[in-house]
Amino acid sequence: MDYSLEYKSKLRTADEAAKIVKSGDWIDYGTNLGFPKLMDAAIARRKDELKDVKIRGNLIFEPIKTVESDPEREHFIYNSWHCSGYERKLSDKGLCNFIPMIFRNLVPYYRHFLTVNVGMACATPMDKHGYFNLSCASGIAKGILDKADIVIIEVNEKMPRVSGGYGNVIHISDVDYIVEGDHGELPKLPVSDPTAEDLAIADQLIKMIPDGATIQFGIGGMPNTLGKMIAQSDLKDLGMHTELCSDAYVDLWEAGKLTNKMKTFLKDVGVTGMAFGSQRVYDWIDENPCVTFMPLEFVNAPEIIAKNDKMISINNCIAVDLFGQVSAESSGTRHISGTGGQLDYLTGAAMSKGGKAFVCMTSTYVGKDGVRRSRIQPTFAGDIVTDPRSQAYYLVTEFGIVNLVGKTTWERAEELISIAHPDFRDELIEQAEKLSIWRKSNKR
Repeated sequence: MDYSLEYKSKLRTADEAAKIVKSGDWIDYGTNLGFPKLMDAAIARRKDELKDVKIRGNLIFEPIKTVESDPEREHFIYNSWHCSGYERKLSDKGLCNFIPMIFRNLVPYYRHFLTVNVGMACATPMDKHGYFNLSCASGIAKGILDKADIVIIEVNEKMPRVSGGYGNVIHISDVDYIVEGDHGELPKLPVSDPTAEDLAIADQLIKMIPDGATIQFGIGGMPNTLGKMIAQSDLKDLGMHTELCSDAYVDLWEAGKLTNKMKTFLKDVGVTGMAFGSQRVYDWIDENPCVTFMPLEFVNAPEIIAKNDKMISINNCIAVDLFGQVSAESSGTRHISGTGGQLDYLTGAAMSKGGKAFVCMTSTYVGKDGVRRSRIQPTFAGDIVTDPRSQAYYLVTEFGIVNLVGKTTWERAEELISIAHPDFRDELIEQAEKLSIWRKSNKR
């Protein structure tokens, strides 16, 4: 069937399509490479005509014109499900509000509770069957667009076309408007050089990973560091089941370590819901039948994660308190990122036969005031709890790995202080004694 006439009938300039947005609307920008930058700029140009337009998005790395054109937030109110570094800066300025969620629940939230007056997303050019590929945003894009009253697809010819189990495409019959235009280069996630602490943490983790393991990496420098180290190790026949596909998996694939042959669920393919990183990632996933994209409500479901034996989950955090509570999304009350899928994978990996769930951190950090502080704290002071103490498993710093499962409060305090930076251990012991979670027989 020829869809060219339908395509032409729905084709609009960004400014024409932006006229559909009304004051008071809820509009949705989706996630990462799916961010519709041309539509965002066109809506920003209508600023003086609009009031109280609420926008949802997440993990957006480029300037959001609707936000930056309206610092008083009189016209546009931006909200993020999971903050990128850029969105964190907006949050610091009071220009972005956070929406708490666990990633596997995001699309069901839309399906059952939320309103989307206008949903928009970037996608690849339409294929001969009338489908637009939702590319790196496939994990959530289709579910959000399904709820929208009006659907706008912004065509970006530079986006990779990804293989999918389901949910990775949208048909032209479900699209109201199509926008074309130049998008420039795809946004890249900077890859920083590893620190000595990163290398020490990775060196410990690699000893805990068996051959044939299926691996989930979270966001950050640690996963990329570990990916490079595994690529140079003797490990073999690793699998991929992850919320986010990043450079770490490309390193494993190119080194022949990532085969997916030993997976006990969805064998022979790497499974993911989103992707971002360097151009290497986008080139690797483009029309690659060995990488399949599926909705995050499936990919991140703990019972699905647990179907893979020897599931290894590796994520970062900001701080841990002596009771074993983990914060991966705030520093005090300052918002940093989000829950994302960390709790999903911590739970799923712990349920897996032979699985292990690791949460990693450097033992200290230096604040903006130049003062070095311990990431292991006596108690939290407003920090948002990402992983409850009842779900804490392996905690890792450059000084060691401890497993908190089944440990009493005083055992937890002892274990956590043992991997704190030596400069802070005496102070932490003193605080643990005041909290009545330190025994006189504990090690010093």
